[in-house]
Amino acid sequence: MSEVNTTRSNPSSKRQWFIGVLLLAVVIVLIWWFWPAKPEPQGDMGWGFNNVPVRIAHVESRDFPIVLKALGTVTAYNTANVRPRVDGQLVKILFKDGQPVKAGDVLAQIDPRPYEIALQQAQGTLQQNQSQLRAAEKDLALYRGLFAEDSIARQTLDTQEALVNQYRGTLQSDQGAVAEAKLNLDFTKVRAPIDGRLGIRQVDQGNLVSSGDTDPIVVITQTLPIAVTFTLPEAELPAVLAQVRNDRELVVQAWDRGETNKLADGVLESLDNQIDTTTGTVKLKARFENAEEMLFPNQFVNTRLQVSVRESALLVPVAALQFGAKGTFVYAIDAEDKVQVRAVKVGPSDGEFTVIEEGVATNERVVVEGTDRLRDGNKVEVIGEGVLEPSPTEEAAPRVRSAS
Repeated sequence: MSEVNTTRSNPSSKRQWFIGVLLLAVVIVLIWWFWPAKPEPQGDMGWGFNNVPVRIAHVESRDFPIVLKALGTVTAYNTANVRPRVDGQLVKILFKDGQPVKAGDVLAQIDPRPYEIALQQAQGTLQQNQSQLRAAEKDLALYRGLFAEDSIARQTLDTQEALVNQYRGTLQSDQGAVAEAKLNLDFTKVRAPIDGRLGIRQVDQGNLVSSGDTDPIVVITQTLPIAVTFTLPEAELPAVLAQVRNDRELVVQAWDRGETNKLADGVLESLDNQIDTTTGTVKLKARFENAEEMLFPNQFVNTRLQVSVRESALLVPVAALQFGAKGTFVYAIDAEDKVQVRAVKVGPSDGEFTVIEEGVATNERVVVEGTDRLRDGNKVEVIGEGVLEPSPTEEAAPRVRSAS
């Protein structure tokens, strides 16, 4: 009876043994698959992993400009709405839309005939009163002689003196009327009040115009020079003030929206006298000569304000920086092509390079590509220097400047 039981239990024991071996093999395969890569051992041992391929960059030592970036708006230094000073019919337009003009250039002509007639009338009245004054002055001279001979009463002399003074006052009024008529006649020529560039004409020839019109004939904007206003966070204000109070000229650059093309160079001209409490920012104004006229009023630009220069700064590409639970670090490569995890203290950055305050030395090599499988002590294979620019089809890849 015992022999039969032993024979029946053998197949079950074999199945359990087979299943156990199979599970153990699966576990071993999974451990091998997910186990981190190890440095390839030296010597004849052939069981190690291949070296990790990486691209590296060298730590540079050079002067690094400290630049503050902001979004700015181009504004004209002066804007003038050209309106008529007198009423009348617009008989001539003497400008083309968009042309540059100088202060004093004649832009339009209002019908001058009514004002020429008014001037003639004022001049006629002036001549009439001048004749009356001369006659009254002759009589006054005669009365003074008669009064000296005691031939007329004092009252007669006083009356004549009052009449002369009256004519003199009337003459001054007439002279003012003539001057006003001349001024109105001159106002029939509509002139540019400032240097600048004209906009689009808003009133056509033949229309009646008035000094009280809502729409101007044309608008002039001064574009040479031109200004750019931008804002900076209040935390960045002390660095700017330190330079301004030392009378240092700060350079400001204007770039297009994509920050791919520099449009113009200028200088910081002024700061606002208060911080906007709603945004915690302060407004600044830069002056640009704009000789090439790349800046237009109301244009949005990216500004770069250089506040100082860090001399002999240690720089690494932004792609070399790694971030972990213990802070920022880089993968440094030693002379034996082994990885060293190096904690670093970072400083300012311009988007391409970052200043390293502590943690690296000049000409050390740091990994910029291929960091995914790196561990401290890994041996690597350097396949190139710098980060490759993405191809046009790699839209998701970051844009990083290649190291030189």
